Amino acid sequence: MSSGDPDQPASPSTAPGGEQPSSEPPSRVLVVAHRTAATPKLLAAVEARASRSPCVFTLLVPRPYWDPDTEDAAATLELAIPLLERASGQEVRGVIGATDPLAAVREALDEGPFDEVIISTLPSHVSRWLRRDVPHRVAQLGPPVTVVTAEASQRSPAAPVTDGARDSI
Repeated sequence: MSSGDPDQPASPSTAPGGEQPSSEPPSRVLVVAHRTAATPKLLAAVEARASRSPCVFTLLVPRPYWDPDTEDAAATLELAIPLLERASGQEVRGVIGATDPLAAVREALDEGPFDEVIISTLPSHVSRWLRRDVPHRVAQLGPPVTVVTAEASQRSPAAPVTDGARDSI
């Protein structure tokens, strides 16, 4: 019998790794980050999310409030996107948003529906987003929110900075 025989039941195609392909469209995940867009904890969270079920990622970087006219947000995208693509195993779209992170998320949600949001913040003792309760306020917009908080530095705040390290700060 040939594989085109109408009496032969069609065998379902399988995805790489022998898994059955999902008939559901991939989840759309909005990742919101600025200074933490390339931190190990966020990269691990993206990798874990990508391994759970099919999804597509968009990185939203709000413009910095301290200088919204600089290329700081674009530089963050340029640095973070290749790392996020490696972590997710797929292309990641990048967008620059409004200075207010809540307004930036609201605009992103209005432009294209997202099924979930991952917010990456600085450690709690320095995070403006956590002090302003951005994750809770984003959750009130609808999609479930996962918060990834960067690890605090183990270096003492009073530790001296050597001349060689001063250039990298």
